[in-house]
Amino acid sequence: MNKRIIQTPDAPAAIGTYSQAVRVDHTVYMSGQIGLDSASMQMVEGIEAQIHQVFRNLAAVATAAGGSLADVTKLNVFLTDLGHFPRVNEIMAQYFSEPYPARAAVGVAALPRGALVEADAVMVLG
Repeated sequence: MNKRIIQTPDAPAAIGTYSQAVRVDHTVYMSGQIGLDSASMQMVEGIEAQIHQVFRNLAAVATAAGGSLADVTKLNVFLTDLGHFPRVNEIMAQYFSEPYPARAAVGVAALPRGALVEADAVMVLG
């Protein structure tokens, strides 16, 4: 097994005991990203801004791992209000194209730092 830790300054630094991503052979497991701006480590405001920031953060980690969002095979989205799910779909279409990754959307009571949305992903590199 070839295991490598992925770290990039283009995504928020880990705020706990985890890595931004771990690559094992051709599979990359990306930790959850919330709407933190990587430069300021501050939460962007509003659900739309947070959704965009989450996908930008995931894209930065994917790039650091040698891939892109096009290589994502599984995406998990966590929302404090499932009423925002249609907006996630609209914005997600700006970052992903068909064939889309498998996905789960889960309603949660709360997320770190008061985030409204979080997403993690699994990526497989050719």
